[in-house]
Amino acid sequence: MPRTLDYSVLDVFAEQPLAGNPLAVFHDARSLTTEEMQALARETNLAETTFILPAEPEHEEQHGVRVRIFTTGEELPFAGHPTLGTATWLHLNHPTLRGAGTIKLHLNVGPITVTFAPAQPEVAGIVATMRQNDPVFGVAHARSVVAPLLGLTEEDLSPTHAPQTVSTGLPFCIVPLRSLEALQRLQVAQREAQAWLANSGARFFYCVAPTHNAEPHAAQWQARMQFYGGEDPATGSAAGCCISWLVQHDLATAGTDVLIEQGIQIHRPSRILARASLIPEKVHDVHVSGRTIPVAMGRFFLP
Repeated sequence: MPRTLDYSVLDVFAEQPLAGNPLAVFHDARSLTTEEMQALARETNLAETTFILPAEPEHEEQHGVRVRIFTTGEELPFAGHPTLGTATWLHLNHPTLRGAGTIKLHLNVGPITVTFAPAQPEVAGIVATMRQNDPVFGVAHARSVVAPLLGLTEEDLSPTHAPQTVSTGLPFCIVPLRSLEALQRLQVAQREAQAWLANSGARFFYCVAPTHNAEPHAAQWQARMQFYGGEDPATGSAAGCCISWLVQHDLATAGTDVLIEQGIQIHRPSRILARASLIPEKVHDVHVSGRTIPVAMGRFFLP
C-alpha cells in the first residue's frame, strides 16, 4: 500500500487569499527521508515547503515542535514565512496546541517562538509574530561591486549607506536603493551573484527602497528578493535582518513597528510588520509579524 502524506497550503504575509507567499506544510513527515523531503519540495515547486515531525506532547512542550524547511534546491536552517505559516497551521490543527497563544518550533537554527493575536471572525486568517535571533552584523560591501550583480548602476544604490551582510538565522546582504524606480528595475544576474555571494558571508540579496508614503497604514519600505531564477513574494527572515539594519543605521525608530511591502512586482502583494529594539550599540528583540491564510489541502501517494 502507498504511503499517504497529507499537506496544506497557506498564504503567509497575505491580507487576502491568493496573495502573500504560499507555503506547503506536510503534517507528518516521520516516514520521509531527507532525500524524499527534498524531492517533495521540488514537486510542490514553492519557495519553501516544511515538514512537521511530531513527537510526544511533553517533548514538544519542552523542546518545540520539530520542523524542517526546504526550498526547491536545499534545506534551510531558518526562514521567516515557513516559520509563521507552519506555526499557524499547528495553532489551527495540532491535537494539543490548537488555539495556543504561543507555539515553539524546533528548527535547525534552534528554537523559535511564535505568538498569535486573537482571531477576528470578520477577517480571514491569523496574525502571528515570531521573535528572531539577535542580529549579527557582517561586513559592508562596495556599491561598485554589488550594483552590477543587481542589474543596476552604482548611482541606483543609496549614496549614504553601503550594502551589508546581516543575519538573524539566515544571512542576507541588505542593499538600500535610492528609489522605488531603481527597485522596479532590479534584475539579479543569478550566476554571477551566486558566485559572489558564496564568498560574501550572505546567502541572498534583499533590496529595499523607501516609499516616502506618509499615509496611514502605508508601507514605509518596499523590498524585493530574487533567487533561484525567480522572485520571493515575502521573505520574513530577510525582514528581520532588514529591520535590524534599519534600526542600527537610525533609518527606523527602535521599538516601533515598520511596515515592509514585498511581492508587488510579481502580483503577490505581501505586508510584513517588523520591529527591533536598541540598547547601547546593540540591536535586539527582533520581531516579524504577518497574517497567514489557509487556502488548500492535498494528499501525496508514495511507495
